[in-house]
Amino acid sequence: MARAAIRILGIDPGLRNMGWGIVDLCGSHLSYVASGTVSSKGATLLGARLRDLHQGLSRIVAEFTPDEAAVEETFVNRDPQSALKLGQARGIALVVPALAGLPVAEYAANLIKKTLTGTGHAEKTQIAMMVKVLLPKCAARGFSADAADALAVAITHARYCTTRAARSA
Repeated sequence: MARAAIRILGIDPGLRNMGWGIVDLCGSHLSYVASGTVSSKGATLLGARLRDLHQGLSRIVAEFTPDEAAVEETFVNRDPQSALKLGQARGIALVVPALAGLPVAEYAANLIKKTLTGTGHAEKTQIAMMVKVLLPKCAARGFSADAADALAVAITHARYCTTRAARSA
């Protein structure tokens, strides 16, 4: 009997560009499905920017129908105003998959970096390189740093997920 793949949506929260990446996990095998960014216009009011992120991420969830989602935890900024705005975008990243009935996991940036590179203080270029190594088909599509980070979140979830769907696969 063949195992059913678990489709994982990884999200890298951002107010201007929210990265997303989707992988399928079948047993211990990962395969690339899609990735990209959902963007908001920096010159518009905060409410409109959050609406744009919500609508864009909702379209991704509806189109690719993931089984689970994972979101990178927020890195605490020194600027409280920026941290608050990023937190609001992160709220969108958490609520959209939750509204679709998906379990949503959260992972610290250091754990994501350590999972992909072996060190918790890796540079973004190292993360992107390891994502391309682990998911070679994504490199042919050309992707942004935000999408690479989101795929890294999805890969980390595939490694550590303990949800009911993952245990039953």
